[in-house]
Amino acid sequence: MGHPLRPRRRRQDPHRPGPGHLAVRQGAHVRFAKTSRILADLAGGHADRTWEKRVRELVRPDVLILDDFAMRQLSAAQADDLYELVSERQGRSLIITSNRTPSDWYPLFPNPAVAESLLDRLINTSHQVIMNGPEQAAQEAHRHDQIGKTGGRRRETWQ
Repeated sequence: MGHPLRPRRRRQDPHRPGPGHLAVRQGAHVRFAKTSRILADLAGGHADRTWEKRVRELVRPDVLILDDFAMRQLSAAQADDLYELVSERQGRSLIITSNRTPSDWYPLFPNPAVAESLLDRLINTSHQVIMNGPEQAAQEAHRHDQIGKTGGRRRETWQ
């Protein structure tokens, strides 16, 4: 039955398609990438002066999925690139997956003003889905006392 003060959570069906697959089935153009790869690609754009072209390529898809968001501390350039990308995609679908709660994202940004502005855009216009699948359950069992606020659950933020 569960604890009376905790909401019940349904387990995700591993055979059920995720939001990216559903969008593709409906004819949407979807791009999936690890956040670290997107940031590395944009950094390369600064180096070879193709940054604007690369951002346009990331704005173009109907749905952009940034996987493993907020895994590590960001440099000022990375934070600025994320801010520009999210700003350019305003009004377009953006799915972010993270193992951290949004409140844990703030310290990863070197500039509090950029963090506040970017995360305000993301969090206040999104839906959060907490997923607790087999991978996260196994991690939760091994890291019971060290996990923090997510409890081993995967967080997805949809905009």
